[in-house]
Amino acid sequence: MGRLHHLALRTRDVDRLVAFYRDVLQLPLWPRQAGNGVWLALDGAVLMIERAGDDEPAPSPNSRELLAMAAPGDDLPLARAHLAQHGVSIEAETAHTLYFRDPDGRRMALSDFAFPPSPSPSDQTR
Repeated sequence: MGRLHHLALRTRDVDRLVAFYRDVLQLPLWPRQAGNGVWLALDGAVLMIERAGDDEPAPSPNSRELLAMAAPGDDLPLARAHLAQHGVSIEAETAHTLYFRDPDGRRMALSDFAFPPSPSPSDQTR
C-alpha cells in the first residue's frame, strides 16, 4: 500500500481545468477507460478531472492544502519560466518549490526537492 493510484479533481469547467493540466503542467491525456470526465497521466497514476455537481462547493481560495508535482527536469528556473509563459502567477516560493493556483483556485506546487529513499516496511516501527 501507499503508492498513489489516482487523484480526482472536480470542477464546473472540465475543459478549462483539463487545458491547464494538459497544456501548462504538460500531463498527457490518458486513454479514457470508464466513467465521466477526462483522465491525464501522472507518473504511475492517473489524474481524473470530473464535472462537479451544482451542490458541490468550489475549492477554498484560502486553502493551504496542495498538490505538488516534480518540476520538469527538476529545474526550478525552467519551471518558473514555463509558468510565466502561461500567465501563471507564483504566489509563494521556497528554495525548492514554487506555489501557484490552478484555474479553480486549488493550491499547486512544482518542486525540485529530492527526497531520500523511502523507508521499507521493515524499517518502520510501531
